[in-house]
Amino acid sequence: MLIGAHSIIYSTQPEADRNFLRDVLKLSHVDVGEGWLIFGLPPAELAVHPSDSGGAHELYLMCDDIRTFASELQKHGVFCSEIQAQSWGLLTHLTLPGGGLLGVYEPQHARPKAMAAQRRPPRRVKGTRKPATGRKRPRTGRRKAKRR
Repeated sequence: MLIGAHSIIYSTQPEADRNFLRDVLKLSHVDVGEGWLIFGLPPAELAVHPSDSGGAHELYLMCDDIRTFASELQKHGVFCSEIQAQSWGLLTHLTLPGGGLLGVYEPQHARPKAMAAQRRPPRRVKGTRKPATGRKRPRTGRRKAKRR
């Protein structure tokens, strides 16, 4: 089962773009080693558009008020393009420190419910009650009676 999506932004200045995502957009993050940050995102949605050639993908962030969002970014010296009214929402593009463009829009289209992540229980080591990963068994809330 799916448990999420992993999006990638390619950058000529990845450190600057990571700092921007962490410090300006205030995205939650984890350091997976050597300063390599993976950022949390709000619930997402996926659309498939027709194309003459496959293989191209785009990433847009969504916000609830595009004008307030653009105004806040300008306080941080971040340039946002003129807000454009599209049939599906209000759109701007911001320029990342690495020079890449990132679309941000205020949706005016129907939105699906966020899909809940489903986790399967950990696999058990054959013949034991221990998880295969070596982690302690999760508590179930029941305790065994002490032997005397």
